[in-house]
Amino acid sequence: MSQIPAEYYQMMEQLQAVDFVLVELTLYLDTHPTDMEAISQFNQFAKERKQVKKAFEKQFGPLLQYGNSYSGYPWNWADSPWPWQV
Repeated sequence: MSQIPAEYYQMMEQLQAVDFVLVELTLYLDTHPTDMEAISQFNQFAKERKQVKKAFEKQFGPLLQYGNSYSGYPWNWADSPWPWQV
């Protein structure tokens, strides 16, 4: 197995941080559905997550399977490190 670059971990940590914010905002919005500022923040972080995910997958391959991430050619799902490898 080849060495996993530091940038992999940096981008993964960024993605996890954005996911954490989205989960917390979702929980908040479940009880405060008319908070326009929170909705705006949610939408901003949802957009950021999409951009980070796209950049990550471009460099390191797909994150999710079953149609949630596109594959490059040739099929590259198995090219990424598996969760237990990072």
